Amino acid sequence: MSKAKTAFPGFSAPAVGFEAPLEMLAACHGRVESQCETLLRLLPHVAANGPDAAAREASQNVMRYFDTSARHHHADEEEDLFPTLLQAAPAAELAALRELVAALQAQHRELEQAWGKVRRMLDGIRLGTRRELDAAAVESLVGLYRSHIAREEAELLPLAARILGLAQLDRVGGAMRARRGIKEI
Repeated sequence: MSKAKTAFPGFSAPAVGFEAPLEMLAACHGRVESQCETLLRLLPHVAANGPDAAAREASQNVMRYFDTSARHHHADEEEDLFPTLLQAAPAAELAALRELVAALQAQHRELEQAWGKVRRMLDGIRLGTRRELDAAAVESLVGLYRSHIAREEAELLPLAARILGLAQLDRVGGAMRARRGIKEI
């Protein structure tokens, strides 16, 4: 993971289209990392400056990202990619794939729980009513995301690229697009 030095609220990963859903999921990982970096930069910033304008704006942007894009990302995997993979997997790989999917889904629940704790703190910063962030909670969330992303990039995405055909990838990409209310062009 890169240690980008950017101003609040972070930077965006390169844009990728829904016609390449696996690349889209990987690009989302880059954006998650950017938001995690913002969270880590917020720790000393808020400790030194309290809920100033930069901290409030960064908090709002991080909340917006995790409340929308990160949720879509989990749904893309759980509702579209995982079932498609399980259906397409060769019998010899099915048991291992089921274990991987179950582990990733369990991590999604853990991430959602950790995000809920951090989100409540960020909302207080955004509102100007909270003057500090719990470093352990932020660092835990960031560590969980980094571990999760590493596993998806090392195991899930290469497996999906190997197993899924163009028609299956088109269906996954179409479902991702529909989830976001984007019409096909």
